[in-house]
Amino acid sequence: MLFLNKLLPLFFLPFGIVSGLALFAFWRRKPWVGLLALGLFYLCSMPLVSSSLIGWLETRYAEIPLERVEPVDAVVVLGGILGPRSAAQLQPNWLETVERFDAGVALVQSGKAGRLVFTGARMPWEDRETTEGAELQRLAIARGVPPGKIVVTRLIDNTATEAAAIAGLMKEQGWRRIILVTTGWHMPRSALLFRKAGVDFIPFPVDFRSDRTRTLSATDFVPKAEAWQMTETAIRECYGWMYYALPRP
Repeated sequence: MLFLNKLLPLFFLPFGIVSGLALFAFWRRKPWVGLLALGLFYLCSMPLVSSSLIGWLETRYAEIPLERVEPVDAVVVLGGILGPRSAAQLQPNWLETVERFDAGVALVQSGKAGRLVFTGARMPWEDRETTEGAELQRLAIARGVPPGKIVVTRLIDNTATEAAAIAGLMKEQGWRRIILVTTGWHMPRSALLFRKAGVDFIPFPVDFRSDRTRTLSATDFVPKAEAWQMTETAIRECYGWMYYALPRP
């Protein structure tokens, strides 16, 4: 199921659709299908398109100033923060989502909660001896967070199991409310899953990718690789939200 969850959406994302159209155009010798694939490729590579899609997701939950956040029982930082471990292992290999970690540490150090929770993420294909949560625990201690304030959940593999793990932990610890920290474009799907799990939380989105104050320019129509990636990320998140929003029998 994990591999299906990660691989199946590829066929319905721009990469899969463009590849399918290109193969069909070559097989059936249909130039217009090839032009359609090229047009879709260009469209999805435009910063204007990618920024609009990511921006729509990010506007679902607004950024909150740290001083306005109400105190709760715990701060929960969702995983996906560390990349592959380096051979020397001298420095952590942070991903672009490192702001999740920074925000979680800042919230606890500012007295917004008595516990900092990391999720025990470890994918089957990762060459990692410990879970990501355990590594983040070590890094948070190095930032000055007392070891007794840090909790790492059981093993998880996606956002749905993160929500279930946190719901179980809250029941076990007697916690009533948490602050949920994740990337802005990931918050809509995360919020849906945590609500379904019965978790009461304050959403604290970080790491916003779109600049809503920026004026339109000619470069917004110039294709870029990072724009293509952002478009696929936004569409994948929408697929994920729709899948979990469907009623279950």
